Amino acid sequence: MIDLRSDTVTRPTAAMRQAMVEAEVGDDVYSEDPTVNWLELRAAEITGKEAALFVPTGTMGNTIGIKLLTEHGQEVVCDARAHLMDYELSMVAWFSGCLVRPVSAPQGLPRWEHYRKGLRQSGYNNAPTGCIEIENTHNMLGGRVYPLGDLDEICAESRARGLKVHMDGARVFNAAEALGVPVSRIVRDTDTVMFCLSKGLGAPVGSMLAGTAQDTARARLYRKRLGGGMRQAGVLAAAGLIALEEHPAKLKCDHANAKLLAAAISEMPGVRLDPTSVETNIVIFDVAGTGVAPKLISSALKLRGVLMNSVSDTEMRAVTHYDVSTGDCLAAIDILRQVLLEIRK
Repeated sequence: MIDLRSDTVTRPTAAMRQAMVEAEVGDDVYSEDPTVNWLELRAAEITGKEAALFVPTGTMGNTIGIKLLTEHGQEVVCDARAHLMDYELSMVAWFSGCLVRPVSAPQGLPRWEHYRKGLRQSGYNNAPTGCIEIENTHNMLGGRVYPLGDLDEICAESRARGLKVHMDGARVFNAAEALGVPVSRIVRDTDTVMFCLSKGLGAPVGSMLAGTAQDTARARLYRKRLGGGMRQAGVLAAAGLIALEEHPAKLKCDHANAKLLAAAISEMPGVRLDPTSVETNIVIFDVAGTGVAPKLISSALKLRGVLMNSVSDTEMRAVTHYDVSTGDCLAAIDILRQVLLEIRK
């Protein structure tokens, strides 16, 4: 199968599997696992933060990050299409006791002018804004990358108002590759950042949450509350270290393959897609013009050996990763083209 559903489907490499077998371990709840400790140190260094914490999932990382920056009864401002808003089981409300205040930017990524409209001050009828959340790259906007100037403005204006900023950087290494800058530059002015080891970087499990040393110490307690004390987690951290140190270089090929897909898909009948909008490894395209529901197209593709999900009533998503070669992408293009021709008859 050519699996374009997500970059979460990547399989651990042979080097990862060997590192997991040979990993030196200890009890991480006591901070005694040397492999986890080294992974956390490297994550802090790469993000330019004081400290970092290894967590099982990106959702847990975002949940803890928001908790660190807010108080019960506040609001969190984020984009209306954010992963935090739609795909994390309302954890901001459940764990942090905060309301999500979504903002919209019709033309793409929200800028400061959009976030500013969602801010609220404490009053007789208002709950105050506690923090702002940014998603970079932005999943449901097709892997779009925040320009550095926009990030700088959002963080500076937030700080001027006494507000904290959390970045859902699940794919921030993709953003760094696209911009040609270090991850530390992108997250420089955020208070906390979460990034996934288990997406394009290819680790089988795990994400990192980075911030100040004081916040990270609190984050360790919140992780325990959420059931994230993983004991001899060095077997997982060993794969994470390889993902962190060696796999960012693979993302350039993923981006090229996504642009290859986008250019070909944009020319298919009934499809609406601007190929120039594809910046990283996510391609979202509208198939309303085919007159066929995306789920039916997805089912037809699966029968022919291609996995590709629908993400709305009219849209589909293809995500490239290191387990999908350029040849696989070319084959997927031919199969999708044939499916669309057959399904429209």
